[in-house]
Order: sequence, then structure tokens, then C-alpha cells
Amino acid sequence: MTIVCRRARRGMAGSRCAVALAATLLLSACSVLPKAAPVDTYLLPGAPERTTTAGTPLAVSLRVAKPASGVHLAGQRIVVMPQNNQVSVYQGASWSEPAPVLVRDRLIDALRADGRIAALSSDEARLQADYEIVSDLRAFQSEYRGGVAQAVVRLDARLVERDGRRILASRTFESEAHASSADIPAVVNAFGAASTRLASELATWTVEEIRRGPPRQ
Repeated sequence: MTIVCRRARRGMAGSRCAVALAATLLLSACSVLPKAAPVDTYLLPGAPERTTTAGTPLAVSLRVAKPASGVHLAGQRIVVMPQNNQVSVYQGASWSEPAPVLVRDRLIDALRADGRIAALSSDEARLQADYEIVSDLRAFQSEYRGGVAQAVVRLDARLVERDGRRILASRTFESEAHASSADIPAVVNAFGAASTRLASELATWTVEEIRRGPPRQ
């Protein structure tokens, strides 16, 4: 591309020519930049359904904090481990939120569906609460075993009493679900099933541990 700016008699004409030249060069540079590959964004499917529980809900408040995680699980990419100790991601696919946020929200969904704790909140609101669930997300990935993909979710959870920040109980939860195929939508559905199962187990455990503890004054 050749651009000629004839010598202008006036300074204004020269300025206009310089602006036109800069704009043309910018457009030329933009035209050779690679186009971003399209990315499909997935919600975590399979939220727990409301269950019917007998009795009055526990008159306590519980806050669920976003799990801590390693760098490879902290983002929105869908992590896959095709071989032992090899970490990769599915190309062209992403979660709607970072994995720790998805897990936290699924835990709240399960506790709300359980219905036996009167008041629930997350760490985003930072409301006062009698108890808090803090955790570490150890696994939230697809693993291939025998050529079959399965979602693996592992969480180290601690139930903490607000007064004195005392740990009342701790437990490691793990859940796996086979994908019906190696296609990304099937793998995403497996993540949903594994996450819901883990969250439901944690909800039951949390209620039992709070009931086992001394009554609040």
C-alpha cells in the first residue's frame, strides 16, 4: 500500500494528511491480527431439587465461603487430565464462572434445597453468621481412565464456629461421575452430577455436625 502526501501550502492540510496516514496504518495492522477463536460458555447443570424435611429448621445462620484452590483450578477454563499428572484444558470451552465460585454456589443450592438451616449466605455479602464453611478445592477436572472421561470433584471442608473461629468438624468429600461420551456437553453434565452429589453429602454432614454441637446461647 502506497500513500502519497503532496507538500501542502498550509499547515492544516499537512496535519490532515498525517492523521489520514496514521489511521490507514492502524487499519492495516488490525487487518492482519488473528481472530479470536470462539468459546462456548457452560453453566454447571443439575442443581439439587428441594427435599421435604420434617421438623423446624435449625435457628442458626451459616455462611459458605468460596473454596481456596490452586492456580489451575482458579479460572474459568474446563480442566482435563488426559494422563496422570498432566493438566490441560478443553479448547473452545469455558465455565460461566471460575470453578471455586461454581462449587460455592452449588453448596448453597444444596443447603437451601435441604431446608434444615434457617439462614444462608455467601462470603460475597460478608453477613454475620453463627457458622461458616471454609474449604479447599482439590479437584474439579475431567480425568480419562481406560479411555472413559469422568468428572472428579474433591473438597476439603471445615465447619467453623464464628465465636473464636473454632473448627467444629472437618471432612474430605469426593464425588465422581462418568461422562456418556467424550463430547464436552456430556463431560459438563458429568461435572453437574458429581458436584450435586458432593454438595448434597456436605449439606447433610453440616446439619448433623451443627446438631451434634452444644446449643447456642
